[in-house]
Amino acid sequence: MKLWSLLGNSQKLDGGAMFGNAPKAMWQQWLPPDEQNRIPLACRALLADGLAGKRVLFETGIGAFFDPKMRERFGVQEGNHVLLDSLAAAGFSHEDIDVVVLSHLHFDHAGGLLSAWREGQAPSLLFPKATYVVGAQHWRRARDPHPRDRASFIPELVPLLEQSGRLEIVDGEHSRVLGEAVRFHYSQGHTPGLMLAEIVGSGGQGGVVFCADLIPGRPWVHLPVTMGYDRFPEMLIDEKKAFLDDKLTRGVRLFFTHDPGCALASVRRDDKGRYSTSGELPALAAFPLAA
Repeated sequence: MKLWSLLGNSQKLDGGAMFGNAPKAMWQQWLPPDEQNRIPLACRALLADGLAGKRVLFETGIGAFFDPKMRERFGVQEGNHVLLDSLAAAGFSHEDIDVVVLSHLHFDHAGGLLSAWREGQAPSLLFPKATYVVGAQHWRRARDPHPRDRASFIPELVPLLEQSGRLEIVDGEHSRVLGEAVRFHYSQGHTPGLMLAEIVGSGGQGGVVFCADLIPGRPWVHLPVTMGYDRFPEMLIDEKKAFLDDKLTRGVRLFFTHDPGCALASVRRDDKGRYSTSGELPALAAFPLAA
């Protein structure tokens, strides 16, 4: 099996929102803001070729479905569909993907499922041969959002996924389409039923886990750091500690979607119990992984 980190459209978002209760004097050392207090964020997908005999894409980033006004509002930096360009650079097309795994359906993680904005045209669903894998609890949230995060969902996306005939709703540790090659962990602190996909290594050791918005990047590995977008920060911190302890014990590496400078890293913990990362890799290109 080989892995690629694929950049999608990038964003600039308010640093205070992304770092919650962390003071600016601290977080600006991690990701320096621009004159509008915005920090750079990646929307990075993970491609696994040869996983359970399939070509699997974990998430699709924000994509280019926003019209120009909304693109400006949410700090999307490029007008073209960058993920499709990244796939092409790796030697693939969206038509080559067998499975798309979605941690959740907020627009910065699932918007890349849609074609790029064209004036007067409705968005269409990409990845025409893929099974779309979504967690059951979060699917219910996407169909009936709470006012707090309603704006984070794409109204057109749910019916398009339903009408595709290729949607698998997962309620448990494994999906039908990927079997035991991928194990799902769940978190409630950011959004209901956030689904964290682990590519399982040999004997349950090693492997890679897609951290999604439980841990968007290296600064958020530090337990107290959460986002203003998280619904239950204290719950998320408890979930994050259990998650990191498990991955540290089993040597599972972390894949970051929003870290602009790091795709993959290992977990470490010092003698004071503080978590951080080591062995950081900025990108993956045909990276070998034994499963």
